Amino acid sequence: MIHKISALTTSALLLFLIGCTGTRPDYLGIKGERLADCPKTPNCISSFANPTDNEHYRSSIPYKKSLVEANTILKVKLEQMPRTKLIKVDSNYIYTEFTSLIMRYVDDVEFYFDEKNKLLHFRSASRLGKSDLGVNRKRIELVLKDLDI
Repeated sequence: MIHKISALTTSALLLFLIGCTGTRPDYLGIKGERLADCPKTPNCISSFANPTDNEHYRSSIPYKKSLVEANTILKVKLEQMPRTKLIKVDSNYIYTEFTSLIMRYVDDVEFYFDEKNKLLHFRSASRLGKSDLGVNRKRIELVLKDLDI
């Protein structure tokens, strides 16, 4: 009987954790030289949000190196971060998924190298829920910190 309860508990926990990943959005990517807008929920940060929107906005950063070199530097930094999976890497775009340690929540994080203005734009958003307790903002700050591009 204890073995059956343990198996049932394990199965329920596994289903719960799988349910936390959500479904990969189909609206991601560069469209009209922009990344998607943040939802109204506070679990997103973007350099394309309105600068007066303190909840969602964080300014883009300039890059001085060549596009190829800047892209490579960012890609290497992302690969070194825990629970990170690079999904798509193009010459001017990187899309990665970050998974939380315990609950296995997945956040979609995108970077867009605007070649015309030599700016690195980004968007980081939780797939599920409303609040992320500032995780997406902290992540972007961590990625951008000391990023020598």
